[in-house]
Amino acid sequence: MQVRNMLQKDIKSVAELEKQCFSQPWSENSLKESLESKSYYFLVAEEADEVIGYMGVTIILEEADVTNIAVNSEYRRQGIAETLIHCMFQVCKEKGIQAMTLEVRVSNKPAIQLYKKMGFCSAGIRKNFYQKPIEDAMIMWKYQL
Repeated sequence: MQVRNMLQKDIKSVAELEKQCFSQPWSENSLKESLESKSYYFLVAEEADEVIGYMGVTIILEEADVTNIAVNSEYRRQGIAETLIHCMFQVCKEKGIQAMTLEVRVSNKPAIQLYKKMGFCSAGIRKNFYQKPIEDAMIMWKYQL
């Protein structure tokens, strides 16, 4: 597996991952616009020229907000998300980012467990943050990347 910067050629594959993983996926157009923006940064995990996972953040001052992280269902529980997060920590450190935050569905116990393993701590709950289905989000932070 290789982790690299997301490119325009990856947008279609990443949009398919979005559809597979999320009830409200980002469109190809949203991904394209974000990739072209200087405030977003994306990584993809690739195996045999196939995008099997990706992670995106938006950068505001010295903080990174995780916008998306997804892994193809056939490749889950193999450390791909952990590798993406670790690589994004490195990218953010190089950019002078000091902290990272994310929201996760309160029912997504495997993701919460992974984020805690990666050093994120719960900082609160956003009521009814998610739609389809409506669900609360746990806000998590990692300081000192």
